[in-house]
Amino acid sequence: MSGANLPVLDFFPGLKEAAASTKAWPFEEARRVIKRYEKSGFPEEVLFETGYGPSGLPHIGTFGEVARTSMVITAFRVLTGDKVSLRLLCFSDDMDGMRKIPGNIPNQEMLQEFIGKPLTEVPDPFTGEFPSFAHHNNAKLCEFLDQFGFAYEFASATEYYKSGRFDKMLLVAAEKYTEIMDVMLPTLGEERQATYSPFLPISPTTGRVLYVPMKEVNAKDGTITFEDEDGSDTTIAITGGKVKLQWKPDFGMRWAALGVDFEMYGKDHQINSNLYDRICRILGARAPEHFIYELFLDQNGEKISKTKGNGLTIDEWLTYAPPESLSLFMYQKPKTAKRLYFDVIPRQVDEYFQHLSAYEGQDPDKKVQNPVWHIHSGSPKPVELPVSYSMLLNLVSASNSEDKSVLWGFISQYAADVTPQTHPVLDQMVEYAIRYFRDFVKPEKSFRAASDKERGALTTLRERLLALDPASDAETIQTEVFAVGNEHGFENLREWFQALYQILLGQDQGPRFGSFVALYGIGATIQMIDDGLAGKLVN
Repeated sequence: MSGANLPVLDFFPGLKEAAASTKAWPFEEARRVIKRYEKSGFPEEVLFETGYGPSGLPHIGTFGEVARTSMVITAFRVLTGDKVSLRLLCFSDDMDGMRKIPGNIPNQEMLQEFIGKPLTEVPDPFTGEFPSFAHHNNAKLCEFLDQFGFAYEFASATEYYKSGRFDKMLLVAAEKYTEIMDVMLPTLGEERQATYSPFLPISPTTGRVLYVPMKEVNAKDGTITFEDEDGSDTTIAITGGKVKLQWKPDFGMRWAALGVDFEMYGKDHQINSNLYDRICRILGARAPEHFIYELFLDQNGEKISKTKGNGLTIDEWLTYAPPESLSLFMYQKPKTAKRLYFDVIPRQVDEYFQHLSAYEGQDPDKKVQNPVWHIHSGSPKPVELPVSYSMLLNLVSASNSEDKSVLWGFISQYAADVTPQTHPVLDQMVEYAIRYFRDFVKPEKSFRAASDKERGALTTLRERLLALDPASDAETIQTEVFAVGNEHGFENLREWFQALYQILLGQDQGPRFGSFVALYGIGATIQMIDDGLAGKLVN
């Protein structure tokens, strides 16, 4: 078990009233779970579950399910006065057979002979330190979840099947075999119908997960008979981890066996959601409440996949940005398909700190709608960030330095009382900005020479900046920049600012220019203009 203790909630004045009326989606979902028990009263425990398939490295979609479910749990706690016992189970389907080798892992040739075997029987191709491929991926998932401080319990399908946790429900499935087949067969093609069985035996001879038809299902004895890979008719018990269920019946069986109250999953499961529910009911249990979210897309608009390794990994996001920015991405518009690639990171970081800055001064109804309330489980703590992430990126770009001490020199001139010691979060942000600039901005930088009209405007801007007090604030500088653009006939001032970005920073977009100059320094900006006019930046 990890993160067993739920975080402490801040029940500030007006919270319950605000929570009762807010339309924030985690509260909407929490209300559905509460309504589930409005007549019967709550059981000893309300169970929230997320599912994970360790056929590949955990990706951001998996993290998103845990983050979003945790947000629903926080809302549930507020609406119920935090008096109901809750549990979040992160379930790994690690007994599934490995059907193909992911393209983004090392030592692929060593795994060929293990095709078809349960993922917990496939060797660890990464370091060899873990008992299996699944154990490695499970550990990686828990590492990420622990880093975010989620309160959850990890569960392994292999352990649950082998320990007998599912035995009772598997025996019920054998009794209800015909009903389950009646649900599943109409959803399959003619050829698949002829070989389909909800039971997948683990071959006693090869150890592989077999997709074979049943010759007999004996509910009384709790056994199945099938043709093994060596051609022999084989009878084995369906209990004790010798058999697992196909993934669709497995969904319903797990819900029934564990008493799951809430589970969310991606839109790709929507077509099968009714099947999961029906099987759960056939097995004698009530199906959980569902929340179906839209899928994440990579830079080409394709669904991200563990086995393809496209899109972003959790590791990659956390290389360039703080964890809270990823949580914000998960909170926003969960029912809208979103492109998940590196270029979304800077905006998410800046938006997170904007929301955090606004939180303290907000009324209760605004606080529970603020994403940071949900990101921080109802107890966000203020952080002062005097320089935005996008501004830091442009500072790294303009200074042409990836040295933290050099960048802090600019920051200290801009805000004398700000140091790495007084603002450790800003210090970490400087490191993030350096990494992001090095890997994504620098390779794409492309300076151009100024046109005659732009040269005239830049020369005037140089003169105006030279006449300003070096300590002028961002608004004063921005006013001068606007004035120069108007005086030199830029009818659309956006063209003037784009020229500044392209000529001086080597990019199509940039920060609010007055704020950038205030941070970078008037003297340093004048030198940059001189270099731009002389063609040194292009060269």
